[in-house]
Parts: sequence; C-alpha cells; structure tokens
Amino acid sequence: MAEGWARHLKGDVLEACSAGLEKHGLDPHALKVMAEAGVDISKQYSKTLADIGPAQFDYVVTVCGQAEAHCPIFSGQAKVVHVGFEDPPELTKHLADGEEKLAVYRRVRDEIRRFVEGLPASLERLKTSERQNVERMHRL
Repeated sequence: MAEGWARHLKGDVLEACSAGLEKHGLDPHALKVMAEAGVDISKQYSKTLADIGPAQFDYVVTVCGQAEAHCPIFSGQAKVVHVGFEDPPELTKHLADGEEKLAVYRRVRDEIRRFVEGLPASLERLKTSERQNVERMHRL
C-alpha cells in the first residue's frame, strides 16, 4: 500500500520501490481498499531486494517490525528509517472475509496515506528524531 500511495501522491517528486524479506503475492484485501481510495495497485507485485538488483537508494523505509529487525545493510548514502504500521494480514488472520477485516485494512491504508502525504520532509524529521534518540542513549 505504501508503494501505491507513494506513486499516486508523490510520483512527481520521488521514485518508489517496494521489496520485502519474502514474497507474499498481492494481497486481495489491500488491492480492494486501495481501489476504493482511487489507487490502482494491481500492477504491483511482491518482490525481494534480490529481485530489484543492485540499486542506490536515498532512503530505505521499513514499515513493519520484522523488516526493521532484519533490514540488511545498504551501501552508499541510504538513510534507513522505520515507520511502524500495523500489519493488516496479521491483525485480521482470525477474521472471516468481510467488512470487519476490510475496516482494518482501511485504517492502516489511511495511516500510510497520511505518512506519504508528508514525504519527503517527514523522512528528514524521522532521521533527525532517530539521531537524537541514539545520542540520548549514548549519554545514559
């Protein structure tokens, strides 16, 4: 969903590329709720960093805890920041398909949209905040 929002809202100022630790396929619920918001992600597909190949990134944004914990080291000037969004498939795995499940996807979709709307300035704020947290920890 983050790649879809980035392409839809900020395609003129950033180039979004999404990859995960594993391939999972395109989530039909994410496809549905993004379409409801006017964003077509049907051409996106699940890929890993190996699928992308060598690339230089300005920013690497992890959006879930597992990705943050297992994020590889990036060469070059890539700034790695974490923005934690809840994982709709994990949150809804016990729910039957229907409105209750879609409501969770919609909530997370809207949270991601608000983050993407603030790009790229929000990335600099996050990086500054992370740096301040590290400096605080070193003083302790």
